Amino acid sequence: MRTAISKQFRWEMGHRLPFHDGLCKNIHGHSYEAHVILIGEPDAHGMVMDYFDVKTMMQPIIDELDHCFLLDDGDDVLAQFFHDHPMKVVRVSFPTTAENIARYLVDRAVAALPANHRIDIVRIRVYETEKTYAEVERTP
Repeated sequence: MRTAISKQFRWEMGHRLPFHDGLCKNIHGHSYEAHVILIGEPDAHGMVMDYFDVKTMMQPIIDELDHCFLLDDGDDVLAQFFHDHPMKVVRVSFPTTAENIARYLVDRAVAALPANHRIDIVRIRVYETEKTYAEVERTP
């Protein structure tokens, strides 16, 4: 019987949306939370995946993002700023919306799955605030 498990991860990260007409065009940050939901057939012991293995798979990705500025390669103003003032920056090729961050995380999670996984669907829910989230799912 297909079963879902979930593990939550938290990190702090800055970003901006230069195309935005409102306040999000400014440099700001969030206390992000991601729910990593894995759906698949349990093994003979009833486990879809050990939670320790989920943490081993996801924590390096979260650590990379924690206390960084997520920089859209198309943001020439801040690209120049960070060139002149080196800080912890993760450069991506997309606008840093919650939807795109969820897509980025689901792609990274699928790539990090162990070779012998039993997962049919990887779903990532990214909370940008405690009341707003974006969710993306992908089959490995």
